[in-house]
Amino acid sequence: MSTLLTQSDPNSSTTMAPTFLLAGMPGLSAAPSWWTIPLIAVYLLSALGNGTILWIIALEPTLHRPMHFFLFLLSISDVGLTTALMPTLLGLALANVHAIPASACLLQMFFVHVFSVMESSVLLAMAFDRALAICRPLRYPAILTNGVVSRISLAIAFRCLGVHLPLPFLLAHMPYCHPQILTHSYCLHPDMARLACPGAWSTFYSLIVVLSAMALDPLLIFFSYSLIGRVLRSVASSEDRWKAAQTCAAHLSAVFFFYVPMILLALVNWLKLPLPQPAHTLLSYVHFLLPSLINPILYSVKVKEIREKILKRLQRRRVRCAQ
Repeated sequence: MSTLLTQSDPNSSTTMAPTFLLAGMPGLSAAPSWWTIPLIAVYLLSALGNGTILWIIALEPTLHRPMHFFLFLLSISDVGLTTALMPTLLGLALANVHAIPASACLLQMFFVHVFSVMESSVLLAMAFDRALAICRPLRYPAILTNGVVSRISLAIAFRCLGVHLPLPFLLAHMPYCHPQILTHSYCLHPDMARLACPGAWSTFYSLIVVLSAMALDPLLIFFSYSLIGRVLRSVASSEDRWKAAQTCAAHLSAVFFFYVPMILLALVNWLKLPLPQPAHTLLSYVHFLLPSLINPILYSVKVKEIREKILKRLQRRRVRCAQ
């Protein structure tokens, strides 16, 4: 491990070392065990909330509609993302383990980005769904058929798996000119790619793949809501405008919690703002962990069909237990 901490000659290159070093939460390396409890609580609550959403949509035939199917995919991405992050976070919290094998790091990086891009893609599909429902309500059933939804799902799967599958192999064969010390508590592509030698050709493909989702999707979502806003301004009844806006409230909140921390992190890194490391680390935790915790609450509270079906199922179980 000590060889990783020595400064490398920037003019020389080496192959990937057998281990990477993860950064812990600044100030907590001496006594990390106390933040194990909130980490486990976040994971369990996220799994419970998203599991409830998956359960109710799978069991209720009336919820087998495009909007709820996309919500089903969103819950899968939330559970997958938190599950991919937890091994290194809990390793740091429980045992202060900073070293991670390169193969495990590449595997975690792959799944973190797959589920992150999946969540971004699903949020974009949900924005498309809301724009169609509000801007073209009469043509909505004819446009967003089961076949179209299936093709959208396949496109999301290809974007997540097919496009990202080469990333671990490209990173594994890059020449590295810097010590393999990461700046996060988990393995991320930009963090690993910055350690490669300048001019490594595979970094261009990697950066294009990552930025294509995280830069393009927010712009397309903004465009979708600009169309929705234009239609709502032309609606005469304030009550109808309010009802239409309410159908977008949960999705807008999910978009806010997913993209705003990510954009803030990108601006901090791009502008090289003097943000304290604990604040930077906390912001990255918020970006990755908060949406999976908040999304089930948002959709259970804001979406009437989901809320009613959950309450009805719970009442049935309560009656059976009372008998």
